[in-house]
Amino acid sequence: MVSLKNKSEGFTIVELLIVIVVIGILATLVIVTFTGIQQKARDSQRQTDINALDSHIEAYYAQTGNYPTLAQLTDATWRGTNMKGLDPGALTAPNQTAMPTSAAPTTNLYQYAPTHDDGTTACTATGTADDPLCTKFTVAALLENNNTVFSKSSN
Repeated sequence: MVSLKNKSEGFTIVELLIVIVVIGILATLVIVTFTGIQQKARDSQRQTDINALDSHIEAYYAQTGNYPTLAQLTDATWRGTNMKGLDPGALTAPNQTAMPTSAAPTTNLYQYAPTHDDGTTACTATGTADDPLCTKFTVAALLENNNTVFSKSSN
């Protein structure tokens, strides 16, 4: 007797398409979640760096009575002498190699802006009548996750 039953093995095209779509959805969720976690980690590093800079800058002020200029802070020799224990990596944003500038902070660059008491006069390390010592500062970073500025400044 001949059997009318066809034995087919394997998956149909519809079954394969469903599996591919489900895998695609899961992969998208994992990538989106992972990207958010990376942004939060970099933002956490930015906050840690700004806090470290703030504490070392305040310690320098306690010893000298003034804050360092931008040129001093970005000079490795000067930092080695005057800010022992400051990790040089704290001066660079995550995945970057550039030192801080006085320009507005970005996710790739920290800001360090020392000023005189009036907030507008440029300050120097020598402290003359025309170029007074730095008596205030702001150090800041732009957070990547929520696009806000995290900053510390002198009192």
